[in-house]
Amino acid sequence: MKLRIKYTKTGVLRFIGHLDIMRLFQKAIRRAKLDVAYSKGFSPHQIISFAAPMPLGMTSEGEYFDGDFESITSTEDMINRLNSTMPEGVKVLDIVQLQEGAKPSMSVVTASDYYIYKNEECKNDFLQQLIANIDSFMSQETIEIIKKTKTKEEMSDIKPGIYKLEKKDDGIYMLLASGSVLNLKPELVVEALCKYSKLEYNRYDYMVHRLETYMGEKDNLKSLIEAGNRF
Repeated sequence: MKLRIKYTKTGVLRFIGHLDIMRLFQKAIRRAKLDVAYSKGFSPHQIISFAAPMPLGMTSEGEYFDGDFESITSTEDMINRLNSTMPEGVKVLDIVQLQEGAKPSMSVVTASDYYIYKNEECKNDFLQQLIANIDSFMSQETIEIIKKTKTKEEMSDIKPGIYKLEKKDDGIYMLLASGSVLNLKPELVVEALCKYSKLEYNRYDYMVHRLETYMGEKDNLKSLIEAGNRF
């Protein structure tokens, strides 16, 4: 049976990398005595896979992983058992059962949305200037920025990957393309907006919080948890 688990990553755990989060859940599953499935062979491992790993320094309330289980109890029971083993900053929010043959979460992700707000530990406060420039920034035909990879740098138009960009409370809300086909990091959008506003970009001036991870087409997005049913 394949389950999809939704969880948060907040507080100081934003400084914990993806591999550490994987190990955290592997240990939590064992401590919670959940009947997870293991691979075959000389070095069996838990059959779990994570969707859209989050960069270091970000927080989130919309993280996911899928796992194969030999047997299950109930959504409520499994949530409670997992949360009883969790450190502060990680909390399981929901668990659903996927239909047989469902694609893994990492292959269906198409978008994520984020809330950008001021890092109170930094002195610079350019956020209101950025907010004031959102409309004119988005009115450009193209939004070009240098994207860096391990082997090269190239100019890229990131506007097709920005589905929404607007003010929210005292910060910025953005809905961006995410996944294997088109993947846009929120830091790149903030950097481009700073450049347009003629402000120096410093990634540590801003905090990035992921709200949700989505699947489906741009005009018909659904959260990953909607792929299954509670049990």
